[in-house]
Amino acid sequence: MTTQAENELLTGVGPGTPMGALMRQYWLPACLSSELVADGDPLRLMLLGERLVAFRDSAGRVGVLDHRCPHRCASLFFGRNEEGGLRCVYHGWKYDIAGNCLDMPNLPADQDFRDKIKAKAYKVAERGSLVYVYMGERKVAPPLPALEAMLCPAGETRLWARQRECNWLQALEGDIDTSHFSFLHTGKVTIDDIDPDHPERFQFTDRAPRYHAQPTDWGAMYAAYRPAEPDHLYYRFAHFVFPFWTLFPNGPLTDNVLAQGWVPMDDTHTMAFTFSWTRKTPVLSTNKRGEPLPLLDRVSPTLPKTADWFGRWRAVANHTNDYLIDREAQRTVSYTGIAGVFPQDSAVTESMGDISDRTLENLAPSDRMIVMTRRRLMDAVRALQDKGTVPPGVDDPDVAGSARSGDLIAPEGQPWLEAYEQTLEQALHPVMALAAE
Repeated sequence: MTTQAENELLTGVGPGTPMGALMRQYWLPACLSSELVADGDPLRLMLLGERLVAFRDSAGRVGVLDHRCPHRCASLFFGRNEEGGLRCVYHGWKYDIAGNCLDMPNLPADQDFRDKIKAKAYKVAERGSLVYVYMGERKVAPPLPALEAMLCPAGETRLWARQRECNWLQALEGDIDTSHFSFLHTGKVTIDDIDPDHPERFQFTDRAPRYHAQPTDWGAMYAAYRPAEPDHLYYRFAHFVFPFWTLFPNGPLTDNVLAQGWVPMDDTHTMAFTFSWTRKTPVLSTNKRGEPLPLLDRVSPTLPKTADWFGRWRAVANHTNDYLIDREAQRTVSYTGIAGVFPQDSAVTESMGDISDRTLENLAPSDRMIVMTRRRLMDAVRALQDKGTVPPGVDDPDVAGSARSGDLIAPEGQPWLEAYEQTLEQALHPVMALAAE
């Protein structure tokens, strides 16, 4: 059982918290590049409980600053993004992307002290249509994350964002809990509905898989397994990668190149950033007659954006409307009556409360990966706190570059890790696929 003290250690991410200190060791996805336009409107940005403002200057460079002007703490969100900097509308003080004060127009020239003033600014990097922010204390930031899905050739990655209104950890734990797929998402689907040759059919012949799980250099991994064809097992592999990345089974291991980051906005709001290779095998979405499986949409609509701190990438189906649950559909064609995979996951994870009280849980053998992930996180937080040990993957993000999630069928007597490695040797890789053309 997770104790109250452990739960607080795992979930608190604000300034001065142990988990917040661990998160600040890494580059954090902040927003999509498309959300910032040169000399365009500043963007309110909540990251690890800090209120920031992001803007793209006249030269196209991105700045991320504390939203408070160092003069009188008025919010720079209302600033004028013009001529290479962000100008506070209160007294006209102006800052560049590094926080340097460029102008103090309300002071006589002999009283100007701009060289002594600097807005709090974080290091920024932009890659693959995503803006990253480094909130740590190093003068030289560590390398950017290097998961395979982030490094696909230009134009071969789908990238999208969605907000979830709960703590980051309970959102993440849904991705490393494979047995829920056969209930929450497809509980009403039967084996008779599925193409008899589709590899995912075994999730409907046995909804109670067994598990292998083990720690890794990048975090933890598991394999859920079920009987498949005679003398074979059907495996679903997945990974947790420090500090908040998941690689979840969403097609064959041979080409399932994807990654999802559960970035804490604060303790009770999370932004999910998802990378997916455009050439990966499409996920199970139709029955054997080619008709869509009921309410299993993979892309869910979002509300119009607003300028408030939590106004970006919110799902239309949310807690204010009970996720648009259709009780008649739940009785007849759907296990949940909720349309869309993301809203289905949101309904259950957000229903746990803003921060789940894990002292009330009764964990089962199917939760081995969740327990291991929590333990890996707590050990890393304490090692950083007590000994200054750099967390996994900060300085060597390539350590997780070969990790991949997905399913496969292997002989019953073959060791699970051997089956995983053997399949990876035959896997299709985005860079190699492009080179072959």
